[in-house]
Amino acid sequence: MFFAVLCEGGDQSMKSLTAAQTAGMIIAACDAIIENKPYLTEVDSKIGDGDHGIGMSGGMEKAKAALLEKGTFDDINTVFQITGMTMLNSMGGASGVIFGSMFLGGIKKLEPCKELDGEIFTKIMRGSLNSIKERGKAQVGDKTMVDALEPAVIAMENSDKDDLAALLDKAEKAALQGVENTKNCVAKFGRAKSLLERAIGYQDAGATSVSIIFGAMHSYVQNL
Repeated sequence: MFFAVLCEGGDQSMKSLTAAQTAGMIIAACDAIIENKPYLTEVDSKIGDGDHGIGMSGGMEKAKAALLEKGTFDDINTVFQITGMTMLNSMGGASGVIFGSMFLGGIKKLEPCKELDGEIFTKIMRGSLNSIKERGKAQVGDKTMVDALEPAVIAMENSDKDDLAALLDKAEKAALQGVENTKNCVAKFGRAKSLLERAIGYQDAGATSVSIIFGAMHSYVQNL
Protein backbone atom coordinates (compact mmCIF):
# COMPACT_ATOMS: atom_id res chain seq x y z
CA MET A 1 0.00 0.00 0.00
CA PHE A 2 1.26 3.49 -0.79
CA PHE A 3 0.75 4.73 2.76
CA ALA A 4 3.06 2.17 4.38
CA VAL A 5 6.22 4.05 3.45
CA LEU A 6 8.70 3.60 6.29
CA CYS A 7 12.04 5.13 7.16
CA GLU A 8 14.69 2.60 8.13
CA GLY A 9 15.96 2.68 11.67
CA GLY A 10 12.80 4.14 13.19
CA ASP A 11 14.03 7.74 12.96
CA GLN A 12 12.70 9.56 16.01
CA SER A 13 13.48 13.02 14.66
CA MET A 14 11.41 12.93 11.48
CA LYS A 15 11.65 16.32 9.81
CA SER A 16 9.09 15.90 7.03
CA LEU A 17 6.66 13.55 5.31
CA THR A 18 6.29 12.87 1.62
CA ALA A 19 2.87 13.35 0.06
CA ALA A 20 2.33 9.56 0.27
CA GLN A 21 3.27 9.53 3.95
CA THR A 22 1.00 12.50 4.57
CA ALA A 23 -1.85 10.49 3.08
CA GLY A 24 -0.84 7.60 5.31
CA MET A 25 -0.95 9.83 8.36
CA ILE A 26 -4.45 11.02 7.54
CA ILE A 27 -5.60 7.48 6.80
CA ALA A 28 -4.32 6.53 10.26
CA ALA A 29 -6.49 9.33 11.68
CA CYS A 30 -9.46 8.02 9.68
CA ASP A 31 -8.92 4.53 11.06
CA ALA A 32 -8.72 5.85 14.62
CA ILE A 33 -12.02 7.70 14.30
CA ILE A 34 -13.69 4.67 12.74
CA GLU A 35 -12.37 2.46 15.53
CA ASN A 36 -13.62 4.91 18.16
CA LYS A 37 -17.12 5.21 16.69
CA PRO A 38 -18.76 3.52 19.74
CA TYR A 39 -16.78 5.69 22.17
CA LEU A 40 -17.66 8.92 20.33
CA THR A 41 -21.30 7.86 20.24
CA GLU A 42 -21.21 7.23 23.98
CA VAL A 43 -19.58 10.60 24.68
CA ASP A 44 -22.06 12.47 22.50
CA SER A 45 -25.08 10.65 23.96
CA LYS A 46 -24.36 12.17 27.38
CA ILE A 47 -25.18 15.74 26.35
CA GLY A 48 -25.73 15.69 22.58
CA ASP A 49 -27.76 13.90 19.94
CA GLY A 50 -25.63 10.76 20.12
CA ASP A 51 -24.87 10.82 16.40
CA HIS A 52 -21.37 12.33 16.43
CA GLY A 53 -19.63 8.96 16.23
CA ILE A 54 -21.82 7.87 13.34
CA GLY A 55 -21.22 11.08 11.40
CA MET A 56 -17.47 11.20 12.02
CA SER A 57 -16.85 7.55 11.23
CA GLY A 58 -18.96 7.79 8.07
CA GLY A 59 -17.07 10.85 6.89
CA MET A 60 -13.70 9.31 7.67
CA GLU A 61 -14.61 6.05 5.94
CA LYS A 62 -15.37 7.97 2.76
CA ALA A 63 -12.26 10.15 3.12
CA LYS A 64 -10.09 7.04 3.51
CA ALA A 65 -11.71 5.44 0.47
CA ALA A 66 -11.15 8.61 -1.59
CA LEU A 67 -7.47 8.75 -0.62
CA LEU A 68 -6.95 5.08 -1.42
CA GLU A 69 -8.72 5.49 -4.75
CA LYS A 70 -6.48 8.42 -5.68
CA GLY A 71 -3.45 6.34 -4.71
CA THR A 72 -0.64 8.74 -5.66
CA PHE A 73 -0.25 12.44 -4.91
CA ASP A 74 1.86 15.19 -6.45
CA ASP A 75 1.67 17.34 -3.33
CA ILE A 76 0.33 17.40 0.23
CA ASN A 77 -2.24 20.02 -0.71
CA THR A 78 -4.15 17.43 -2.71
CA VAL A 79 -4.18 15.06 0.28
CA PHE A 80 -5.74 17.66 2.55
CA GLN A 81 -8.15 18.84 -0.15
CA ILE A 82 -9.49 15.36 -0.90
CA THR A 83 -9.90 14.64 2.81
CA GLY A 84 -11.68 17.90 3.59
CA MET A 85 -13.93 17.98 0.55
CA THR A 86 -14.98 14.36 1.04
CA MET A 87 -15.91 15.01 4.66
CA LEU A 88 -17.71 18.22 3.76
CA ASN A 89 -19.77 16.56 1.03
CA SER A 90 -20.50 13.29 2.81
CA MET A 91 -21.18 14.29 6.40
CA GLY A 92 -23.49 17.25 5.95
CA GLY A 93 -24.60 19.59 8.71
CA ALA A 94 -22.35 21.54 11.04
CA SER A 95 -19.93 18.66 11.67
CA GLY A 96 -19.24 18.27 7.95
CA VAL A 97 -18.46 21.97 7.58
CA ILE A 98 -16.36 22.15 10.75
CA PHE A 99 -14.31 18.99 10.31
CA GLY A 100 -14.06 19.50 6.57
CA SER A 101 -12.60 22.91 7.37
CA MET A 102 -10.06 21.27 9.70
CA PHE A 103 -8.42 19.87 6.55
CA LEU A 104 -9.43 22.52 3.99
CA GLY A 105 -9.12 25.82 5.83
CA GLY A 106 -5.34 25.91 6.07
CA ILE A 107 -4.50 25.08 2.45
CA LYS A 108 -6.57 27.75 0.70
CA LYS A 109 -3.63 30.09 0.11
CA LEU A 110 -0.86 27.53 0.49
CA GLU A 111 1.48 27.05 -2.46
CA PRO A 112 1.77 23.40 -3.59
CA CYS A 113 4.12 21.57 -1.22
CA LYS A 114 5.85 18.29 -2.00
CA GLU A 115 6.53 17.54 1.67
CA LEU A 116 4.90 18.21 5.02
CA ASP A 117 7.21 19.51 7.73
CA GLY A 118 6.50 20.94 11.16
CA GLU A 119 6.43 24.52 9.96
CA ILE A 120 3.97 23.81 7.15
CA PHE A 121 1.73 21.58 9.26
CA THR A 122 1.53 24.22 11.99
CA LYS A 123 0.68 26.85 9.38
CA ILE A 124 -2.05 24.61 7.93
CA MET A 125 -3.60 23.94 11.32
CA ARG A 126 -3.53 27.63 12.25
CA GLY A 127 -5.31 28.49 9.01
CA SER A 128 -7.85 25.74 9.66
CA LEU A 129 -8.46 26.94 13.20
CA ASN A 130 -8.99 30.51 12.00
CA SER A 131 -11.40 29.29 9.31
CA ILE A 132 -13.40 27.23 11.80
CA LYS A 133 -13.63 30.08 14.29
CA GLU A 134 -14.67 32.50 11.58
CA ARG A 135 -17.41 30.15 10.35
CA GLY A 136 -18.76 28.93 13.67
CA LYS A 137 -17.84 31.85 15.97
CA ALA A 138 -16.82 29.41 18.74
CA GLN A 139 -14.09 30.31 21.21
CA VAL A 140 -12.16 28.30 23.76
CA GLY A 141 -14.51 27.64 26.66
CA ASP A 142 -17.63 27.21 24.51
CA LYS A 143 -17.44 23.40 24.77
CA THR A 144 -16.71 22.65 21.10
CA MET A 145 -13.90 21.10 19.07
CA VAL A 146 -12.13 24.48 19.26
CA ASP A 147 -11.35 23.68 22.91
CA ALA A 148 -9.02 20.94 21.69
CA LEU A 149 -7.87 22.35 18.35
CA GLU A 150 -6.77 25.79 19.54
CA PRO A 151 -4.53 24.51 22.39
CA ALA A 152 -3.01 22.00 19.96
CA VAL A 153 -2.22 24.74 17.44
CA ILE A 154 -0.74 27.01 20.12
CA ALA A 155 1.38 24.13 21.44
CA MET A 156 2.76 23.55 17.93
CA GLU A 157 3.44 27.23 17.40
CA ASN A 158 5.46 27.28 20.63
CA SER A 159 7.41 24.11 19.77
CA ASP A 160 10.49 23.18 17.78
CA LYS A 161 9.32 22.58 14.21
CA ASP A 162 12.32 20.38 13.31
CA ASP A 163 10.95 17.21 14.94
CA LEU A 164 7.52 16.39 13.53
CA ALA A 165 6.88 13.52 15.95
CA ALA A 166 7.69 15.69 18.97
CA LEU A 167 5.54 18.47 17.52
CA LEU A 168 2.57 16.12 17.19
CA ASP A 169 3.20 14.73 20.66
CA LYS A 170 2.76 18.21 22.11
CA ALA A 171 -0.31 18.81 19.95
CA GLU A 172 -1.87 15.55 21.14
CA LYS A 173 -1.21 16.32 24.80
CA ALA A 174 -2.62 19.85 24.45
CA ALA A 175 -5.71 18.51 22.69
CA LEU A 176 -6.27 15.91 25.42
CA GLN A 177 -6.04 18.62 28.07
CA GLY A 178 -8.49 20.66 26.04
CA VAL A 179 -10.94 17.75 26.10
CA GLU A 180 -10.56 17.51 29.85
CA ASN A 181 -11.18 21.24 30.17
CA THR A 182 -14.50 20.96 28.32
CA LYS A 183 -15.87 19.06 31.31
CA ASN A 184 -15.84 22.34 33.23
CA CYS A 185 -17.63 24.34 30.55
CA VAL A 186 -21.23 25.26 29.83
CA ALA A 187 -22.01 24.62 26.16
CA LYS A 188 -22.67 27.59 23.88
CA PHE A 189 -23.65 25.57 20.79
CA GLY A 190 -25.68 22.52 19.83
CA ARG A 191 -28.12 20.47 21.85
CA ALA A 192 -25.93 20.70 24.96
CA LYS A 193 -26.55 24.46 25.02
CA SER A 194 -30.04 23.88 26.42
CA LEU A 195 -28.65 21.87 29.32
CA LEU A 196 -26.85 24.88 30.80
CA GLU A 197 -25.00 23.84 33.99
CA ARG A 198 -26.19 20.25 33.59
CA ALA A 199 -23.62 19.85 30.82
CA ILE A 200 -20.80 20.44 33.30
CA GLY A 201 -18.92 17.25 34.07
CA TYR A 202 -19.20 15.88 30.55
CA GLN A 203 -16.62 16.21 27.78
CA ASP A 204 -17.37 17.52 24.31
CA ALA A 205 -17.56 14.95 21.52
CA GLY A 206 -16.08 17.24 18.85
CA ALA A 207 -13.07 18.04 21.02
CA THR A 208 -12.70 14.32 21.67
CA SER A 209 -12.55 13.66 17.91
CA VAL A 210 -9.83 16.28 17.53
CA SER A 211 -7.73 14.62 20.25
CA ILE A 212 -8.16 11.22 18.58
CA ILE A 213 -7.05 12.66 15.23
CA PHE A 214 -3.89 14.23 16.67
CA GLY A 215 -3.17 11.07 18.66
CA ALA A 216 -3.34 8.93 15.54
CA MET A 217 -1.17 11.35 13.57
CA HIS A 218 1.41 11.35 16.35
CA SER A 219 1.49 7.53 16.51
CA TYR A 220 1.84 7.25 12.75
CA VAL A 221 4.79 9.65 12.53
CA GLN A 222 6.44 8.27 15.67
CA ASN A 223 6.45 4.78 14.16
CA LEU A 224 7.96 5.76 10.81
